[in-house]
Amino acid sequence: MTSTHKERRAKGKALRNKCAKDAHASWKPHPKRRDPIELLIESSAGRMPQLVPIRYGRMMQSPFAFYRGAAAIMAADLARTPVSGIRVQACGDCHLLNFGGFATPERNIAFDINDFDETLPAPWEWDVKRLATSCVIAGQYNGYNKADAREMALRCVESYREHIHNFARMTVLERWYEHIDAADILGAISGKKWRREVQAQINKAVARTVLEDDFPKLASVEGGKPRIKDNPPLIFHQGDVSAHGEYGRAIKAAFHEYSTTLSDERRDLLGRFELRDVAIKVVGVGSVGTICGILLMMADTDDALFLQVKEARVSVLEPYAGKSRYRNRGERVVVGQRLMQAASDLFLGWTEYEGRHFYIRQLRDTKIKPMIEGLSASRLGLYSGWCGWALARAHAKSGDAAMISGYLGSNDRFDKAVAKFALAYTEQNERDFKALLKAIRDGRIQTLGG
Repeated sequence: MTSTHKERRAKGKALRNKCAKDAHASWKPHPKRRDPIELLIESSAGRMPQLVPIRYGRMMQSPFAFYRGAAAIMAADLARTPVSGIRVQACGDCHLLNFGGFATPERNIAFDINDFDETLPAPWEWDVKRLATSCVIAGQYNGYNKADAREMALRCVESYREHIHNFARMTVLERWYEHIDAADILGAISGKKWRREVQAQINKAVARTVLEDDFPKLASVEGGKPRIKDNPPLIFHQGDVSAHGEYGRAIKAAFHEYSTTLSDERRDLLGRFELRDVAIKVVGVGSVGTICGILLMMADTDDALFLQVKEARVSVLEPYAGKSRYRNRGERVVVGQRLMQAASDLFLGWTEYEGRHFYIRQLRDTKIKPMIEGLSASRLGLYSGWCGWALARAHAKSGDAAMISGYLGSNDRFDKAVAKFALAYTEQNERDFKALLKAIRDGRIQTLGG
């Protein structure tokens, strides 16, 4: 028999007896904590060796850049922290730059999580703690003092808690349909200047077109044939997709398998485009060295579509949260994304190529990237709250919002506990960052700009 909302809240509240809210404040490295550099090197296994130095080169730029590439390190650490026992579809790499705006299939602008490479069912607290810590690290990166940086984490977790309470009172379908749109974000901004700036960003993103904006930057026409532009070491070709050799056949076979993961009407839409070129493209920080690429699709000489291909590896959460139920790791990412996002990309699907697993989506489809660097404390605090809101919506959609709500309760004890954890883990991240710099100086790790 299905339990009531009141009963699930009571179950959540009872979990405090097992794991008190104050218990989330503690962070102390375990005596058997693994060397973070060993974990980084281990996480680079199987990546394209010529690109791994670019990964480390990007991570060495700042503690915040390091944090973005060190999800495997924090996953190992979070696995030793207290949890309530409630699981959700977790993001696995929840930080401020993995949120942003994008266009839904209905062409509305939504604000949501936008990176799911590490997604897996796991304790909800892990996402909250990683996101809150990123708020502190970003605050310190922007020059805030410790008190102001802590305030970023508090704003984030408070927003998560308050919105979980709201979502818990909704019906299942209401939670599933819930989304954060441009009007919600603009309505949350009190300052007229910043509201105008955000509106301008939205207007610019909406006005972008593939043919006028993306094609000239990413491709050219050579001898009447469209081709992705090389820009090594960040964009380069592995082979000629138009050839009749083994590489061309394998790419086309993988692309055909991807098309079968789409619904019939979306497969029909995709079928109106022809695959014309494929190139490797280095992206992000944590993904550098994995096989990521661009597919250039053409329906006509003036009708282009760019798809992004990303290799899906074993989630950093898997050693601690359990093995994925999906054989194809690309399917793991796609299903996790659909469970957590309010609306997902029209062309989202998965495939396999030479034993590697991939997922595919549109490239730069009206994306609005957050600009963290240089934000004032008031603006970063507001943005941190939006991210907490979006994470609460994702967890409420995929998990039991009433139980989480019951566990959190109405006071701010959990907020303060996680903020304290975030401050302590920020210091750990700084130590690990310095360990990376030492490993580079000692020649243990090779770097390359990019």
